[in-house]
Amino acid sequence: MTDTSSPSPKRAAVVINPAKTVDIDVRELMAKHCEENGWGETLWFETTEEDPGVGQAKEALAQGADLIIAAGGDGTVRCVAEVLAGGDIPMGLLPLGTGNLLARNLGIDVTDYDGALSGALVGTERKIDVVRARRNDPDKEQVFLVMAGMGYDATIMADTNQELKHKVGWLAYVDAGIRNLPGKPVKATVVIDGKRAVHRGVRSVMVGNCGKVQGGLEIFPEAKVDDGLLDIAVLAPHHGKLGWLSVLAGIIGKGKNKDTAVEYFQGKSVEITLEHKDDYQLDGDHEGQGKHVLMTMEPGALTLRM
Repeated sequence: MTDTSSPSPKRAAVVINPAKTVDIDVRELMAKHCEENGWGETLWFETTEEDPGVGQAKEALAQGADLIIAAGGDGTVRCVAEVLAGGDIPMGLLPLGTGNLLARNLGIDVTDYDGALSGALVGTERKIDVVRARRNDPDKEQVFLVMAGMGYDATIMADTNQELKHKVGWLAYVDAGIRNLPGKPVKATVVIDGKRAVHRGVRSVMVGNCGKVQGGLEIFPEAKVDDGLLDIAVLAPHHGKLGWLSVLAGIIGKGKNKDTAVEYFQGKSVEITLEHKDDYQLDGDHEGQGKHVLMTMEPGALTLRM
């Protein structure tokens, strides 16, 4: 007898943050694209406050998903990537958040939901870098794709007014940034690729895998999501009311002047140790406080379809 059975159609899973409301029916739009492109019925998993995406992505893999689409903001994307990094299953992006910084850095139109879903199902695959961040206070390893930091930048994430964020989007971060401009530096030791690069008082140490942040501001002018390098920025404003202007000038000047208000470095690993605990963030999510983290680059560890 001849075997006339055909292979089962591919199935996509969507890990979606239900708190991100948009003016489209995501499930209906996904069903349309799956039908048009010969994909089977979609698996759906909603994130929760207790589990913002890691458990859902693991369950999607356990159920045999051929593709996992992260539908939410950068936090949802980061959690799905944590599960898929180092594996063969690709990730798609449906940007539904306020920042959507990974999507923006990749040149994805964050308002084109049709294009995002079509690209995830039948688009081109590319490898991007993933950064592993291990803390020992508490002992915890996570990944990030856009940017992490200790100090002032993380304090902004912790102190952003969520109600204002819903009303005006990323401008709410500006409000938090202005309110937190006053503050004391913390003594930091920054070791890059095993060599000490910084040992002084700073307000923030930021580590980037991408260059652009909220409002299109380019913090890391040389950062590329697939160059195998971490980009590190150390912010140490001069004393006085105009101290932060020196930081702004350093960022605008892309760190090419000799002013130590902003110093840029590159490397494959960075270890940050603070004299006392300060705020800590990964891809815009405040992750509490800490005083030590080791970040290491994993080149090309994540497959994106877009």
